[in-house]
Amino acid sequence: MTKKTSQHDPYAVLRIKEFLFFLNTRFFLTLAIQMQSVIVGWQVYKITGDELDLGLIGLAEAIPFIAVSLFSGHVADTVDRKKIIITATSFLIVSTLALLYFSLETNTIIKDHGTLPIFLVIGFIGIVRGFISAAFPSFMSQLVTRDLYTNAATWNSTVWHVASIVGPAMAGFICAVSFTAAYKVNIALICISIFSFLFIKSKPLPKKEKTETLFESLSAGIKFVFKNQLILGALSLDLFAVLFGGAVAMLPAFADKILHVGAIELGFLRAAPALGAVVMAIIIAYKPPTQHAGRNLFLSIAAFGGATILFGISENYYLSLFFLFLTGAFDNVSVVIRHSILQLATPDHMRGRVSSVNSIFIGSSNEIGAFESGVAARAMGLKASVVFGGIMTILIVAATAKIAPKLRKLNMKNIE
Repeated sequence: MTKKTSQHDPYAVLRIKEFLFFLNTRFFLTLAIQMQSVIVGWQVYKITGDELDLGLIGLAEAIPFIAVSLFSGHVADTVDRKKIIITATSFLIVSTLALLYFSLETNTIIKDHGTLPIFLVIGFIGIVRGFISAAFPSFMSQLVTRDLYTNAATWNSTVWHVASIVGPAMAGFICAVSFTAAYKVNIALICISIFSFLFIKSKPLPKKEKTETLFESLSAGIKFVFKNQLILGALSLDLFAVLFGGAVAMLPAFADKILHVGAIELGFLRAAPALGAVVMAIIIAYKPPTQHAGRNLFLSIAAFGGATILFGISENYYLSLFFLFLTGAFDNVSVVIRHSILQLATPDHMRGRVSSVNSIFIGSSNEIGAFESGVAARAMGLKASVVFGGIMTILIVAATAKIAPKLRKLNMKNIE
């Protein structure tokens, strides 16, 4: 009598040609965005020397991002998603050209107006990111079959985190030469991402079940999320964990005042969480966290909070690198689970709007979390603010575990 076994293929989605082009686009675009985050943060901090300004960078991007997110979700469900991504990414090039101009020694705008022009450009980038964030995950779901959603989410997350390792490290080295050189490389990477995306065919939009007004379309995504305990619980948990537990925004100040290192070391600090995420992604590719997804989600975010506390306490550069590595590893478990829940539980015709709500919860929480970190650092001091954030993350995990039992007991194989 032979025993039947179902064999998991960790490389299934990598055999889909268009998905490989998608991952290539994802890699170079993320590489550029991660580089830009380090360049702008380091440039602003060098101009002002104020931790609060690091937080204000996040707020300047988050407010316009949130303002357009619901509308961008509606657009992603009604307009060719490939056209949205190409158009928005082209505007990202224009924005980076403006930042490049501000970095030139011959420009007088920064000398006359301080960092205000940089913040205005970052605000425009927030609008651009709002449209990219709604269209990108919605388009990805059209490239793979439903049974490959978790596998696709794993590799998508892996590529994002690999780029998040390389990008900050590159930015650190090039910023040591000049901000102008760093922005030029940044623009080249965005151009490569657009070129790669051209090799993917446009996909037809899923048919809507009924004709909706603009207001009905915008509100439908919100209603769907708030009626679904699994999606709402996963998004809320990640929202508050990122909001309080993110130490990345304060890294320029940590590098300068606590660890006493420069731009190159800052690049490695920014890359450490992503390296941890990649290592975890390799593990997840072979052993997906689907069977006890809810339990794994809560444990990973609690561990993320613990690693954040240890980073806040550390004054040793190499220990700080290790603790940041752990934050990335634990965070990636929650990222893969959350993305899988969204893909499996969302109807095709609502993916853009639900992705936009997800972006409001998660995408903007990084920037608002950066602002919270800046305010907390000003009020409590750098180290105390990060420790406080880690403690809040653990408390939020405990509270969510109590009020969302369906999420805590989740097995993703049971999602229909």
